[in-house]
Amino acid sequence: MLCRVWSGCSLVAGVKMGNWRPQWRPLRRDGGWRGAAAVRLLLLWCCIVCSASTKNFPGSSSIPKSSLAVQLRLHDPGQVVIDNGLFQLTLSVPGGDVIGIRYNGINNLLEGLNEENNRGYWDVVWNWPGEPIKYDRIQGTTSRIVTQNEDQIEISFVRKWSKLSNETVVPLNIDKRYIVRRGRSGFYAYGIFERPEGLQDIEMDQVRIVYRLQNKKFHFMALSDDRQRVMPMPEDRVTGQPLAYPEAVLLTDPINPELRGEVDDKYQYSCENQDNRVHGWICSDPPVGFWLITPSNEFRTAGPVKQDLTSHVGPITLSMFVSTHYAGKEVGMKFRGGEPWKKVFGPVLVYLNSVPPEEDTSSLWQNAKRQMYMESKTWPYNFVESEDFLSSKERGMVVGQLLVRDRFINKRSLWGEFAYLGLASPGEVGSWQRENKGYQFWCRADRKGNFVINNIRAGEYNLYGWVPGIIGDYKYQGNVTILPGSAINLGTLVYEPLRHGPTIWEIGVPDRTASEFYVPQPYPTLMNNLYTNSKQYRFRQYGLWERYADLYPRSDLVFHVGVDDYRKDWFFAHVTRNVYNYTFKATTWQIVFELKTVRDADYVLQLALASVTESDLQVRFNDPRIEPPHFATGRIGQDNAIARHGIHGLYWLYSIPVPSSRLRRGSNRIFLTQALAINPYQGVMYDYIRLEGPPGL
Repeated sequence: MLCRVWSGCSLVAGVKMGNWRPQWRPLRRDGGWRGAAAVRLLLLWCCIVCSASTKNFPGSSSIPKSSLAVQLRLHDPGQVVIDNGLFQLTLSVPGGDVIGIRYNGINNLLEGLNEENNRGYWDVVWNWPGEPIKYDRIQGTTSRIVTQNEDQIEISFVRKWSKLSNETVVPLNIDKRYIVRRGRSGFYAYGIFERPEGLQDIEMDQVRIVYRLQNKKFHFMALSDDRQRVMPMPEDRVTGQPLAYPEAVLLTDPINPELRGEVDDKYQYSCENQDNRVHGWICSDPPVGFWLITPSNEFRTAGPVKQDLTSHVGPITLSMFVSTHYAGKEVGMKFRGGEPWKKVFGPVLVYLNSVPPEEDTSSLWQNAKRQMYMESKTWPYNFVESEDFLSSKERGMVVGQLLVRDRFINKRSLWGEFAYLGLASPGEVGSWQRENKGYQFWCRADRKGNFVINNIRAGEYNLYGWVPGIIGDYKYQGNVTILPGSAINLGTLVYEPLRHGPTIWEIGVPDRTASEFYVPQPYPTLMNNLYTNSKQYRFRQYGLWERYADLYPRSDLVFHVGVDDYRKDWFFAHVTRNVYNYTFKATTWQIVFELKTVRDADYVLQLALASVTESDLQVRFNDPRIEPPHFATGRIGQDNAIARHGIHGLYWLYSIPVPSSRLRRGSNRIFLTQALAINPYQGVMYDYIRLEGPPGL
């Protein structure tokens, strides 16, 4: 019995079985097949027939243990099964959905009650400019086997866009791929998204993979060492009480009575990209773990601190590649003028593990973490067959050291201690946090500011960075060109942050979050018990924006410099005030400070914002009624971090000149007004505020 696969050829293959030799018809130029829809299955049959066995389909009673070689089998019409002796993966053909995962005695880890295209799938949210969004669940129209041997099978499901495509189909060519390897308890998934030159303008806000697990089996979710819990059932959200913000539900009659009175909201389980490396679910009977491992962040958008969804009630596990969460349309992809584009998302690993019934299931999480570290160390993978996924030989590295020079902190240069350094597409200072079409490569410097960025795809980049404890963004003055195998030493780099003069006073810590400010306890009736005793994650609780009016029922926040403590006396979010019957008004905070003298020279207010949602922040000095205000941001921000329990969104920095005529000797007041007030979720989170005197002060 012979089998041969021709990758990328117009004639797929011939299969020789005795005297029978079917003659395949060639592929059309549009990628489809001639003939009836059933003929599409012949695309895979040439390889499947070599290993097909009518006695060992996924419905059989056991997974073969005699050999760990990877095998491909035909199952029902429209399905193919890949089996490596550890688990069985069932895919739809030619759609390329994951419709079955058989492992450790569980016939299907995915929810079998769902339709086959609603278990494991890719989807895209997109729109024509100025028009409503469209939802596209990616279905392949052709499929082929890229690699097939005893050690590995890689299979491809392609959909090419044409003008005859359905109106919900995003105008891109998409190649979904799955890899099963010998000895690996799990499978890899990645996608190649391509926009040929000359296509119409579009906007694309979300690209992700979704896995919907069997809800009778998976009840325990783990995101990190300190974020693990028993989760509600999907039915609990249906019977619960919807809260003011749409995604949030109060559990009033949950199946598990211990969860009664808690709030469930998928955004309470969000995570920064840099920490979003492994998450998933645990089944207790039998003890099985289902994990989504992301070995690299290079294909995610908007940098290392961009927040996104992980796992949530369903049970659902997500691999988020592109989204506007915690940032808004500013980080959504916009394609204009027929520009071409191509990007590889992934591979990510769906990892499966198990322990004997008598063992503690917590070891599943520890094992998943070890697997994540192993996957990260072997990145970039050497087994991915696509030429668009660059191997380590086709990549380069950059090393250097970052110092900080701020003579008002220290006359000597300081080490860029634990700085973030990253390569991203060329742009303006700080543009990396809105960049979305290219790849990004980040690292953390050591205590002395030394950094090494490895495995950088060949291309043209800018080097960006910032230092915790220092305001602003760093950008290297020239482009960085990465060639295959290159190792670039940038030497010692110096970041000179924005600075006008000496610090008169400061509020907060310049770390791009509002976490150092006062985050109140939630209402006892609106709690998520995962965070009850966690000060670190208290901001993930629901409804904290409403606590502002409880703490300041009659007048707004007034902060006295040198007297008050920002950790206790500065509310974490500058929000609107509900006057009555869901009617809101603007709020004005005050900073009160003393000046012994005022020089006849300019001062500067450094104003760093950690998050902005549909706000116009106005700044006035010693005159709360002056119009126009001395400074205003204008309407900015769409990150929605207040409502979605994030302690930061996009970073904004304003350096506001303050003529000495606006200040006075003795008591001074700065009035901060968030002027837009339509709903309770509007507002800003401050990162850091600093008043600087004239340079010679």
